[in-house]
Amino acid sequence: MRTANLLSELGLLGLLALLWGSSYLFIKVAVAEIPPVTLIALRVLGAAIFLTLVMRLRGERLPRDRRTWRMLLVQAFFNSIGAWTVLAWGQQFVGAGLASVLNSTSPIFVILMIAFVTRHEDLSGRKLLGAATGVIGVVLVVGVDVLGGLGEQVAGQVACLVGAALYAGAAIYGKRFGHLSAVTTAAGTMIWASAVLVPAAWVLERPWTLSPGLAAVAATLVLSILCTGLALLIYFRLVRTLGSMGVASQSYLRAGVGVILGMVVLGETFTVPIALGLVIAVAGVALINLPQRSTRG
Repeated sequence: MRTANLLSELGLLGLLALLWGSSYLFIKVAVAEIPPVTLIALRVLGAAIFLTLVMRLRGERLPRDRRTWRMLLVQAFFNSIGAWTVLAWGQQFVGAGLASVLNSTSPIFVILMIAFVTRHEDLSGRKLLGAATGVIGVVLVVGVDVLGGLGEQVAGQVACLVGAALYAGAAIYGKRFGHLSAVTTAAGTMIWASAVLVPAAWVLERPWTLSPGLAAVAATLVLSILCTGLALLIYFRLVRTLGSMGVASQSYLRAGVGVILGMVVLGETFTVPIALGLVIAVAGVALINLPQRSTRG
């Protein structure tokens, strides 16, 4: 990949981290008035409508064969239905800081899956070092003290790790959609997620009885269109250009996004450990994504 193209893809990786990292802020605003299953259902439904419109404007159509739709269901389970559900359950018992550290381990799971199952990408020592470096950076950003909670509320922590593993599965399984465009793949996964989560919300939380305020509605719209629809367009592009490890590495940047938003919105303090953690996390992303130098003799 040319340097200019690589810089463009890394810029998109940063934008993806911004979109997904800021989603926690919008969820916090919206979930105060909209129950969690209903919120996720609205998130995926809005994203499905948005992505289908984008697809039609581009003159593309949804696939018609059953095999592709079965594949899209698997991808939807990895990327949203399973991952979001198990993470939401786990975060009832685990603090936000520790949950973000556990959730940032998805590149580690990508490494394990590639090494022992798929073997579809080369795992250089530099990428392995980048994966370990990124986790260290996230720990410093969030705060080393959050690790004191390890071993407590084990079921919740395991759930957060399962969510990270599902995200890793999504990054690897997403490589199978080379016959579809990024927008068609994203639309298909969100259609499946809507088909599962909208009925679940209808049965569990009676959403027709809700009357959320303007702030909650606006947060839900941003979460759905930008943090889900646009983010998935970028995600499925990066799966092809940066690979499974590359796209998973954005999880190291999300913690930094949370810190920056905390400073801007909540007036939180920027400390030396946080600055060091951000530098280390970015270094981990660089180690994973920068191309190997060719050795010609």
